Amino acid sequence: MKPVRKIRKRDPVRTGKAILSAGRAEFSVAGYEGARVDRVAEKSNMSKGLIYHYFGSKSGLFLAILEDIYQELRDENSGLVLDDFEPEEGIRQLINHTFTYFSKHPEFLVLVNSENMMHAEHLKKSVMMRDLFRPIVVKIQALLDRGARQGIFREDVDVIQLYVSIVGLGYFFLGNRHTLEVVFDTPLFEDDTLSNRQRHIEDMILSYLRPNPHTLN
Repeated sequence: MKPVRKIRKRDPVRTGKAILSAGRAEFSVAGYEGARVDRVAEKSNMSKGLIYHYFGSKSGLFLAILEDIYQELRDENSGLVLDDFEPEEGIRQLINHTFTYFSKHPEFLVLVNSENMMHAEHLKKSVMMRDLFRPIVVKIQALLDRGARQGIFREDVDVIQLYVSIVGLGYFFLGNRHTLEVVFDTPLFEDDTLSNRQRHIEDMILSYLRPNPHTLN
């Protein structure tokens, strides 16, 4: 009598995560055009057919990777309790939180740059992206309102413009350190570079947020 062969059931959540992790590594190194599903299959130890079964196409896989990294950032933002801080310290915490995430996840910068070069053609198909960052915007707006009531923040701040500026001041620096170092002939990879840059961003943002004394009654 032949022994009964056990069929191991695949965990779809774990399988999906393994593919996304391998895909993130592949696309962040090779870019969209250079990335190959074959290499994602090899890195994830999954079959190419299984990847297509889960994500439909290379384009579908890339969209899923983008949604995954944005969700990861959203989840990080969810853990940021700005109500625990006075307004100025809350802004510093927000900047630190954002800058630290980008510095620890350089693949985020590469993947988003790739999508921007394609005019966000993948993200435009995503339904979940529309409201993904609404919670952090609400948190920041509440912080700005508290600061304005206390008289330490101006009252005319556009919360979206502010958040874009915070992201941009860190994003550009971290995504372009190699070229900036050459262009300005300045070392940007020393141990204190990141902390100095973060303090510079804090000073710029807080200077903008403080009321202009010439507009006060």
